[in-house]
Amino acid sequence: MSDLPCVPGVFTAEDCRQTAESIAATQESTGAIPWSVGGHTDPWDHIENAMALTAAGLLEPARAAFEWSRVTQRPDGTWPIQLRDGVVEDANSDTNFCAYIATGVWHHVLVTGDRDFAVAMWPVVAKAIDFVLDLQSGTGEIAWARGPAGDADEALLTGCSSIHHSLRCALALADYVGDAQPEWELAVGRLGHAIAHHPEAFVLKDRWSMEWYYPVLGGALRGGRAQARIDERWDDFVVPGLGIRCVDDRPWVTGAETCELVMALDAIGEQDRAHEQFAAMHHLREEDGSYWTGLVYADGKRWPVERTTWTGAAVILAADALSVTTTGSGIFRGSDLPRGLEGEYDCECATSER
Repeated sequence: MSDLPCVPGVFTAEDCRQTAESIAATQESTGAIPWSVGGHTDPWDHIENAMALTAAGLLEPARAAFEWSRVTQRPDGTWPIQLRDGVVEDANSDTNFCAYIATGVWHHVLVTGDRDFAVAMWPVVAKAIDFVLDLQSGTGEIAWARGPAGDADEALLTGCSSIHHSLRCALALADYVGDAQPEWELAVGRLGHAIAHHPEAFVLKDRWSMEWYYPVLGGALRGGRAQARIDERWDDFVVPGLGIRCVDDRPWVTGAETCELVMALDAIGEQDRAHEQFAAMHHLREEDGSYWTGLVYADGKRWPVERTTWTGAAVILAADALSVTTTGSGIFRGSDLPRGLEGEYDCECATSER
């Protein structure tokens, strides 16, 4: 891949290469990509890192990361919530963490066109999605976790919004490998309907910025309803020139959340605001291409005092979305993703994607 994602005046192709290499440098010999050197690995951020490596053309470490996911998947289709140096620190299973393998695999296929990879990873994706949907309620929402003591009975809007996108990617992969999944089509429609029309189905966590933009990023909301949602709380979270707050009641901006907002804005055609926020968060960049997690702007201190791989990964994916460099750059716009059986699901979604 000769072209790398770049955003003129903010993020060059060389910046992209350097950031991708900073992620790859943390990869363990097993293929796992932890939060930082010596830090823990979780299956969601691990896949986000693999996606960034793919977008930046570092296919060998990306493949090693996917292979880690393949060989560490448990028989029930899950991964532990947290591991460190191969040792499980939290054995529970998070539905969003497990579903995200579908997004990562479909993104890799979009970028590389590698059918053999798709076929090899299909059983992994299928088992993970079957696990996730086993925790879907009759009203569409999906419980967030399963552990030795049983299933959680709470559904989280952010996690379910991410799962909604992963289910659509899983359906695209199913179509690609020729293994139809009609039950998944029904499930994604029910989940999308719950997100769009039944906020009471989810535990309220609206101080978090992810709760604000994830229904848009995950594709359950598009058109006027997505625009209204973004506009409604813009001033609660956006700090001009710095990015967005992680929570609405703390003077703390974070890079990954800002870049995810960038991709949500890109998905609804808000290009000017997307570019503005992408530029704003670059005070978090370090000379080696890595990114600090966040900044407490009230006192000018980095917090936590860590540079996280997944923050750099979000930067690369946001740059790719804005620059439309790779053939996977539109994955969060979702224009070509199956929508499943929609029923009463937000009708604007089917007509307003670009």
